[in-house]
Amino acid sequence: MRTCAVIPVYNNADTVADVVSRTLCHLPVIVVADGPTDGTLHVLQSIRDERLVIVSYPTNKGKGYALKTGLQKAAESGYTHALTLDADGQHYPEDIPLLLRMSAVRPEAIIVGSRVLQQDNMPRENTFANRFSNFWFTVQTGLPLPDTQSGFRVYPLAHTHGIPLMTRRYEAELQLLVFSAWANTPVIPVPVRVWYPPQDQRVSFFRPARDFARISLLNTLLCCLALIYGLPRCQWRTVYYGLLFLLFALWTNIVRCFYSLFFPKKTSVVLRKSLKRGSRVFLNSFPCARFRVCYAPSAEPADGQPCVYIGNHTSLLDVLAVLSLDERIVLIGKEWVLHNIFFGRVAQAMGVIAAGEGIENMVPVIKQYTDRGFSVAVFPEGTRSLYGEIGRFHRGAFYLAQELHLPIRPLLLEGFVRALQKSPFHAGAESELRITVMPIVPPEDTSFGTTYQERTRMFRRYYKQLMDHSHND
Repeated sequence: MRTCAVIPVYNNADTVADVVSRTLCHLPVIVVADGPTDGTLHVLQSIRDERLVIVSYPTNKGKGYALKTGLQKAAESGYTHALTLDADGQHYPEDIPLLLRMSAVRPEAIIVGSRVLQQDNMPRENTFANRFSNFWFTVQTGLPLPDTQSGFRVYPLAHTHGIPLMTRRYEAELQLLVFSAWANTPVIPVPVRVWYPPQDQRVSFFRPARDFARISLLNTLLCCLALIYGLPRCQWRTVYYGLLFLLFALWTNIVRCFYSLFFPKKTSVVLRKSLKRGSRVFLNSFPCARFRVCYAPSAEPADGQPCVYIGNHTSLLDVLAVLSLDERIVLIGKEWVLHNIFFGRVAQAMGVIAAGEGIENMVPVIKQYTDRGFSVAVFPEGTRSLYGEIGRFHRGAFYLAQELHLPIRPLLLEGFVRALQKSPFHAGAESELRITVMPIVPPEDTSFGTTYQERTRMFRRYYKQLMDHSHND
C-alpha cells in the first residue's frame, strides 16, 4: 500500500497551514486549491516541504471537482490509496493512524471517519442533513453507515477510478459512497474526533437551503437508480448465498435424519465425512470466490496426532473452512449453535461442545475425544471480528493445550470477511478464500511462552504479525 493525503481547499487561509503541517507528520500531501480568493494559495506556497504537492486552478469549481482532481493526481503519482480530510480544521490529523490501521486490514474498503453527530457547537442543520443522508444511503444500498457526510476518508484508488460524478459540490462525496457500495466496495466506519469552532469563528461554505435541495435531488435520482441497477447489482450475492446456505443446511439435516433412523451408530462418523467434503463444495460454490488450502513453509499436513487448532475468526464461513481440513475435529462453540434452527441438530449429532460452563469444567469431556484421536478447534477471539482485525484472545485454547499436553496448530484465515461480513450481513465482491496451515507448535516449545497466559498474549501478537505480513504482500 502507498497512501497519500488529499486536501481540497477553497478559502481557508487561516487554518490550511496548520492542517497541512499536522497531516505531513503522517503522510505526503496533495492539496487541491479550488480557485481560492483569500490568499490561501499564497499560504500554501509558503510551506517548504518536498512532500507537499499543490494543484490549483483559477476558478472555484466545487468540492466534488477538487476531490476528483486530487484522487486522479494521487493515482498518477503511483499511490494506491488516498486519505481525504477537510482544510477547515474540523478533522484531527492525529486520528489519521486510526483510519490507516483499518485500511491496512481491509485495503479494498473505503474507510470513513465517523463523527459524533451530537456535541457542542455542531450546527443543527448539519446534524439534520447528515441523518437525512444516512437514512437514504441505507435505502439506496441496504447498508447502514453512521456518517455519510464525513470528508475524513481513505479511498482505494483502484476501486474508485472511473466512477462518474453527477455533481461537483458537497454531495459528490455521497455519490462516491453509493456507487462504490453498488460495486461491492466495502464501506467501513471508524470513530474519530471532530472539532466545531464557536459560531463567530466558523468558516463554512455549506449553503443550507441550496445545498440541502441539491442533496435531496441527488437522493431522489439515486433511489430511482437503486431500484433498477444498484440494489440488484450489490445484493444478488447475498440472496444467492442465502439460498445456497438453505440447500446446504437441508442436505446435512437429511443426512442426519436418515442415519439417525437407520444407522444411529454411524451418524456422527458419516456427518463428519459429509461435512468435510460438503464444506469444500459449498465454499467453492460461493459467488465469485475460490477456496484454497495452503501450507506455510515447514508446515506439514495433519498426521492424525490430536492437536488444538486455533484460528482468527472473521466470518460464518470460518467454521466450514476448518471442518474441511480434517473429519476428526471436534468444535467448541457458543450455546446458541446447538439450538440453531438450521444446523443445531447437526451440531449436536457431531458432538459440538458448548463453551458456556467454563473451560476448566470442559477438560474431562474434551479429553474423551482427544484420547480417541480427535483434535479440538477453537477460535481464541470467541466471536467474529467486524472487519477482519485481530481481536482480544481468550485463554481457553491455550489452557486446554497445556492441561492436555497437546500441540497447537495455528490456522490463518484470509478473504472470508470480504466474502461474507458479519455486520451488516452482506456477501461481498470477488475474493479468494484461503486457509493457511502454519507449523505446529509442540507443548515443549517455549518460543511462545511457558504458561497458557503467556501463550495467549504471544499467539495474538503472532497473528497480528501474520496479518501485517499478508497485507504488505
